[in-house]
Amino acid sequence: MAVRADLPDLVAELNAQWYRLATANGIVGEDGAFLIDVAGNWTGCAPRRWARVRLTDVWDLAGVLGERPGQPEFLTLSTDGNTLIGVTTEEDEVWFIVLDHIREWQEATARAAAQETPEEREAAWAELFRGPGPSERLRELWAHGLALNPATPDDLRARLLGLSHYMMRRPLPTAVVEAAMVHPNRKVRQHLAEVQPNITAQQWARLILGEEDSRNRWILTLLAADRQVELAGAAYEQLAADPSARIREEAARLAGLPVRILTTLAADVAWSVRAAACQRAWPHLRTATRRALLDDASGKVRIEALLQYHQEHPMPRSSFDTTGLDTTELQSRAVKTCRLERSLAEHLAHHGESAQRCMLAGNPHLDPDLVNILAHDPDKKVRSAVAVRSDLTEKQRAAIDIDFDPRIHHYPLLWVVALHEDPVEMRRLAASSHPLVRRSVARARRLPPDVVELLARDEDRVVQLFLAESCDGAPADMLMRVWRWWTGSLSTPDRPHGHPNFPRTGLLRYADDPNPRMRQLALDDPKSTAGLVERFSRDGDEEVRHRAAKDPRLTPASAVRLLDDPREHICGAAARHSGLPARVLIRLLRDRDTAQDAAQHPALPVRVMEQMLQRIQPPTSATPGP
Repeated sequence: MAVRADLPDLVAELNAQWYRLATANGIVGEDGAFLIDVAGNWTGCAPRRWARVRLTDVWDLAGVLGERPGQPEFLTLSTDGNTLIGVTTEEDEVWFIVLDHIREWQEATARAAAQETPEEREAAWAELFRGPGPSERLRELWAHGLALNPATPDDLRARLLGLSHYMMRRPLPTAVVEAAMVHPNRKVRQHLAEVQPNITAQQWARLILGEEDSRNRWILTLLAADRQVELAGAAYEQLAADPSARIREEAARLAGLPVRILTTLAADVAWSVRAAACQRAWPHLRTATRRALLDDASGKVRIEALLQYHQEHPMPRSSFDTTGLDTTELQSRAVKTCRLERSLAEHLAHHGESAQRCMLAGNPHLDPDLVNILAHDPDKKVRSAVAVRSDLTEKQRAAIDIDFDPRIHHYPLLWVVALHEDPVEMRRLAASSHPLVRRSVARARRLPPDVVELLARDEDRVVQLFLAESCDGAPADMLMRVWRWWTGSLSTPDRPHGHPNFPRTGLLRYADDPNPRMRQLALDDPKSTAGLVERFSRDGDEEVRHRAAKDPRLTPASAVRLLDDPREHICGAAARHSGLPARVLIRLLRDRDTAQDAAQHPALPVRVMEQMLQRIQPPTSATPGP
């Protein structure tokens, strides 16, 4: 239908007409929800940016969706994906177009598109490169897709270096790492050092020492120190003797640095290097060298030396107030780590600021009576800091009044992690009243069976989650419980589902479960069928459809149909289905919404990847220099 654009109250009329059509055709469901795509994509490709919305008491689509009020451009879709209303502005009219029975149309067109003979498939690839070349944006998306494609050969992957930043985070083959190490673009070499997990100690040494420019060498040394990687051969000696002071400064932080080199850096001619080496070198220094650092011409070196000196010798209040600890950071380090004279510790416990008392609560040298005073501090943050001390008995810990918020992210307690290999301590700490202590125990890879059994029933479900992510002995029933509510973290995206103890049989009984997370597990059962995959590809829940879209048993026709799914991640999974016809893949490779997913397709012929790469690569003269 059409509405004339010269009506006096055009916006209100357009909203009224849309609402009439939307309610009459089931766009607005019983719960008031529908999907909207404000891009107004009328190109023939499925919109990829659907958002689920509900109308409020005061709503206005025609007034806000478009270039200006009364000239709307948008699409609305029923939540079941079967009916669509498109609104578009023509010269003198606004058109409302209703499409229904979309699923039937999708089924029919998908079946037709999936029909392809080997001869037709072979001939179709030539169409990809006919006509105008790909745009700059399309070339970028092809590069990202090929970089992520596990089927891309190593020689082609090496040529993608510098063209896509995605490939570095996954472990690269040795040949590609070697190519990145000598890449003419320094940013590629630095990105390799920043994120690539598959670099050997020998390669690290060659990567850093191969940099002629001192600034580049400094950046790579800094990255190696940040990542706590070890170097091979004489790299430590060479970096410790580098003409650049800031390189020597970063060398002092390197993991695996020999003590003899560390102590040499503590006497370096540059004060910044001495300050950087002081903390790690102090336990290995002779008395004369320690005295020299305490009397150093640089105030920053003297402070670092002073903080180390007072690890063994109690710090008096006079030193705390007058020796240069004039910043909050330095005072916090002193309060948290140094031995303090009794009078200073008492003063801080009774009269220190809240932040100081929090730091003091973690001081390992604090007398028990002062620990007890802080355990009854009026500030809950102070009490919480005391409650995770390693020297408390569990009875003492339980007596501290804390307000623990289970929703806040907490890091594992390092002192608990250090005890992971001690079964006696793990058994004791697993019964702790403090959730963070139990969570830290659950991070152990190996635990006694009785400890696993106890933690698997823990009232804090994060304890169960950590057990599922970390512990080899996590039980199957607990893994299944965690699966009901946890979809995976960035650090362990495959847990709990990828845990070796996760159930793999007897899962067909969940095929009709009302919980979609349980329902999708039926496809993991060895007795599940291709028919169930097809059924799940039409499921009303997006997570179930996504699981079906990733199943290799899905028919090509259903994969084509799922390319029109309202959910982008389902379209992406369908675009990587191994059975997609070539002509469909070609359409996806030409569409900016789908090009990156299509370039990850495992069945892309190598010759096609080669031709794509020829169009991706810039001219040699345009390659950035070092």
